[in-house]
Amino acid sequence: MSHTVVVYHSGYGHTEQQAAAVQQGAAGVAGASAELLAISAEGQLPAGGWEKLEAADAIVFGTPTYMGGPSWQFKRFADASSKPWYGAKWKDKIAAGFTNSASINGDKLSTLHYLFTLAMQQGMVWVGTGMMPANSKAATRNDVNWLGSFSGAMAQSPSDASPEEGPLPGDLETARLFGRRIAETALRWNR
Repeated sequence: MSHTVVVYHSGYGHTEQQAAAVQQGAAGVAGASAELLAISAEGQLPAGGWEKLEAADAIVFGTPTYMGGPSWQFKRFADASSKPWYGAKWKDKIAAGFTNSASINGDKLSTLHYLFTLAMQQGMVWVGTGMMPANSKAATRNDVNWLGSFSGAMAQSPSDASPEEGPLPGDLETARLFGRRIAETALRWNR
């Protein structure tokens, strides 16, 4: 059995939709469970949040991309993770990350690099998407991994879209498949 915690901040609800898709994918793997852990608008975890992360086999980081990087709320959480870092509490856990922004590019890769660096500082083992990009002439916007990300899941939500309208179905399916890969990796890692 393995347990995945998806810890994320969502400013407007779009990244929360992506987080839920990652969690659904991870929870759908036999022998695995997964839960969501939201970072508040003040950059805080709920009561018992740090303990849930310490007990997890895999931690998936999620944040919107604002101004070329993670939200300040996520950054506050990351800075506070120096306490588990000091005790090597997350060392050798599976790690992964995802992000969402209004623009197709929007410097999402910078955010994923930030999440990767956080995981490396914690001594974690990073998992990428493992998905081929949808980059042929026949590809459509709702294909899996249409945004072509390998280091983590990316999604795009138009700036004037409600959370029910974005991320688009292909990005949410990408997130579900990514969650599944993370849970399967955690199961193999924890044998």
